[in-house]
Amino acid sequence: MSYTVFALKWRPKNFDEIVGQNHIIDVLKNAVQKNRLAHAYLFAGPRGVGKTSTARILAKSLNCQDGPTVNPCQRCSCCIEINQGRSLDVIEIDGASNRGIDEIRTLRENVKFAPSRGRFKIYIIDEVHMLTTEAFNALLKTLEEPPPFVKFIFATTQPHKVISTILSRCQRFDFRRISVMEIIAQLEKIVNAEGIKVDREVLFAIARSCDGSLRDAESILDQLVAFSEDKISLKDVVFVLGLVEQEVLFEITDRIIQKDARSALEIVNKIIDEGKDVSVFLSNLIEHFRNLMVTKITKADAQLVDLPKEICEKLLKQSQFFTLEEIFSAFNILVNTQEMAKRLESIRIPLEISLVRLAQDKRGYYTNKLSLETDASQKTINQNQSLTNIHVDKKTSEEPNADAQNKPLKILSLDDITATWHNLIEALSKIKMSVATYLSEGRPTDIKDNVLVVSFPGQYSLHKESLEKKENRMIIEEKLSEMFDTQLRVKFILSEEAIPQNNSIDKDNIFLKSALETFNGRIIKEF
Repeated sequence: MSYTVFALKWRPKNFDEIVGQNHIIDVLKNAVQKNRLAHAYLFAGPRGVGKTSTARILAKSLNCQDGPTVNPCQRCSCCIEINQGRSLDVIEIDGASNRGIDEIRTLRENVKFAPSRGRFKIYIIDEVHMLTTEAFNALLKTLEEPPPFVKFIFATTQPHKVISTILSRCQRFDFRRISVMEIIAQLEKIVNAEGIKVDREVLFAIARSCDGSLRDAESILDQLVAFSEDKISLKDVVFVLGLVEQEVLFEITDRIIQKDARSALEIVNKIIDEGKDVSVFLSNLIEHFRNLMVTKITKADAQLVDLPKEICEKLLKQSQFFTLEEIFSAFNILVNTQEMAKRLESIRIPLEISLVRLAQDKRGYYTNKLSLETDASQKTINQNQSLTNIHVDKKTSEEPNADAQNKPLKILSLDDITATWHNLIEALSKIKMSVATYLSEGRPTDIKDNVLVVSFPGQYSLHKESLEKKENRMIIEEKLSEMFDTQLRVKFILSEEAIPQNNSIDKDNIFLKSALETFNGRIIKEF
């Protein structure tokens, strides 16, 4: 007996076996039970999500000897013939190869004849958008007023190519991409029934690579079973599909966090040496930063991220080392890398440039965030020793950085700070744009015991909270201490007083500079 591939062997045979399309199945079940069936349906959606399978099941429900029923018996001659694709009453037509007006004229002639065995004659036209305009027009009258025993079911992956006069005569159902978790659950069902030894991480890799298509996932699993000898390992999946493991995405993102450009380049070089598709890696990295964004906002809601719980937890932990602005910036840089690769007809060079840009430590003196957390306790000890003669409000101050502690304390006036405020903003914009942008909305209002008070309008609490974060405050204090050659601290407050209008000049310059850097632009003319 010939071998049957998983995609056919595990093709759903009743409504309950269809995966991920409950919003459609419930409607069709109710229509069958209430005998309120339309004469034409349009099933639209991506490939491999169950459109044609649903059409066959609907045909069985109508022509089963126990029907119309939502549970076809699978034993009568009509059900068996439909399952085997040889029913004379269920005619499946390939729209790509039968797209002309002559084929549709033949269909119109045959529609008038009654079904040979079942209750209905059912026409299933796959990829119906491939029909020519003339063929569509020839079908219009028959589609609008078919004989009472005829049903039409159209399936398409591109519904926008179906002319509006056809759409208006059909009940349309939009099939959705199947989620990663739903695909994993179905693959687990298959491997358990088939006695296949496989790790869950393998199923996750398969589900992630098939873009919501269950049929693709089943075909990949079939291929891996033939490839592996005993147990399917993650290494087999990576080798066969050229995928990049999820751990590699976490690893290279860690290198970006740690500002370790060399290690990031070494990871890329290893991926290339292993023969993996670099464009796939770039797409996966873009998706990884999307997942970081969603995880950070939703606090690792697995349903929105559409990943296993353990992966969501790792994403949540890693997302804590980024602000949303930094994630957006990284996302834009990586997307621009794809566009640059198209122009250069090479992806390695723009990818390496972008990774160095993301992982390059422009601050030099600024310790990366990972080591900040591990060194926090030691810094607290050092702070207590060096600040014994300095009076600072404990509620508003944080530990100074190590470099600032060694600088001699000298008295500064508010005029000293105000005179160089613009230069401070400019200097910070080269270190961390988000810090400079937020700080440009405030103004220095007081300085006492070398603690600088920066005021923000009352509605700018987000700016204040962002700058009060440990790493952002350290950047500002480092730059202030460097500019004035003395130890300075900052305190942020909200004020009802308006910020002077000339402060917007700094902000506009920062945004302009950011735009020029992002799009590699230049100023042509100033107005």
